[in-house]
Amino acid sequence: MRNDLRLQPVDYLVIGHITQDLTPNGPVMGGTAAYSALTAQALGLRVGIVTAHDPNVNMLTLQNIPVAAAISETTTTFENKQTAHGRVQHVFHPAPVLTLADVPEVWRTAPIIHLGPVLQEVDPKLTRAFENAFIALTPQGWLRTYNQDGLVHYTDWPEARYVLEGANAAVISVEDVQGSEEIIDEMSASIRVLAVTEGSNGARLYWNGDVRTFRAPAAEEVDPTGAGDIFATGFFYRLHTTRDPWEAARFATQLAANSVTRPGLSGIPTREEINDCKIEILP
Repeated sequence: MRNDLRLQPVDYLVIGHITQDLTPNGPVMGGTAAYSALTAQALGLRVGIVTAHDPNVNMLTLQNIPVAAAISETTTTFENKQTAHGRVQHVFHPAPVLTLADVPEVWRTAPIIHLGPVLQEVDPKLTRAFENAFIALTPQGWLRTYNQDGLVHYTDWPEARYVLEGANAAVISVEDVQGSEEIIDEMSASIRVLAVTEGSNGARLYWNGDVRTFRAPAAEEVDPTGAGDIFATGFFYRLHTTRDPWEAARFATQLAANSVTRPGLSGIPTREEINDCKIEILP
């Protein structure tokens, strides 16, 4: 891990594995930590990442974002293949679990703490570890595991209620819960604010016993990779800033729609796109 003395306070801390995603054109950086950190940076926030990866990973994409990396001999690596039955995902060399001990002291007072596991690597107890922070969750990595062949698949989440009740807001996709409305209802009953993304159909927001749908604007989809993470980061940022869940969902839906028009990390929002997606919030 980097020396705490070299790190400065941050506004937005994301905890989760940076990944290597194997593609026909070679490995590329991925993972919620990467997409969310770059989006938060684009939003004008001071950002930090707590993760684990091997020392040989090319971190040039994140060169302007401080990273506290736990010691690891491996980097979590995914391979995705499209079949007639949908996406099949395999994982290779998962990096170790991240705990409070991996979080630098200077970052433990960050106003927004985003727990973004990709595959069971974030200690659920971290939801209760930051007393005054806005705790934001993208729980997809707690909802999947892998078999001995590395095949990634859905799994039950026994700590769901404990984790959700300790957080301020969460974002999941319908794919994360295999389209189960029962699971969505259970989760919405355990957390103050829950956003459910539905790809090109936009998102649903559950808050205060109400649910609203936010339609995504028409966009020519090039690559949806990372759109959910961009939505989540925009949503958490806007919710923390305005305290208005409906406005946060509207903003995030617009931001994510823009992101799918470009491939991979180039879908990170531009300053112009961010400004276009904002509307004035009257006091």
